[in-house]
Amino acid sequence: MRIVSVPALALSLLVLLAATASADTGTKIIERCTHGKSLSGFSQKDYRRALQELPTEVEEYSDCANLIRRAQLAAAGGGGGPTGGGPTATPLSPSERSALSRAPKSGAAPLTVGDQLVRPGVVHADISSALSSLPDPLLAALAFMLACAAALGGRAIHKGYVAYRAR
Repeated sequence: MRIVSVPALALSLLVLLAATASADTGTKIIERCTHGKSLSGFSQKDYRRALQELPTEVEEYSDCANLIRRAQLAAAGGGGGPTGGGPTATPLSPSERSALSRAPKSGAAPLTVGDQLVRPGVVHADISSALSSLPDPLLAALAFMLACAAALGGRAIHKGYVAYRAR
């Protein structure tokens, strides 16, 4: 039996405790968020861990993911703290304000955006894009119905031709 040195044992216990404490911090942030408490005072690493550990139910039915991101942004010095008002809107310039006031009056006239001419109300779609967005089982069912219709149509044409030739 080997005798493990006391410093090595102490070091391994310290590493284990640090990992447990770090994992605990993410859970602590999530718990504070779900109870409506302040999320400030944590490190960026803690916020990232909390976002990674966020349960699906909490993410779906609460605003915790957004609140944790805002707290993370506030901790990074970006403002918009967890209970703050978030980013503020910049005022419009006079040219932007006049363009915005002219927008309802311009109606459906074409507008140049970047290098392209955009016409409101015109959708450029071809049949391939419409078919490629359909689910495969639906495409298979449509193909089967088309084959059945072709077979029935072919049979009706054949019967009509035979009746015509019999006269």
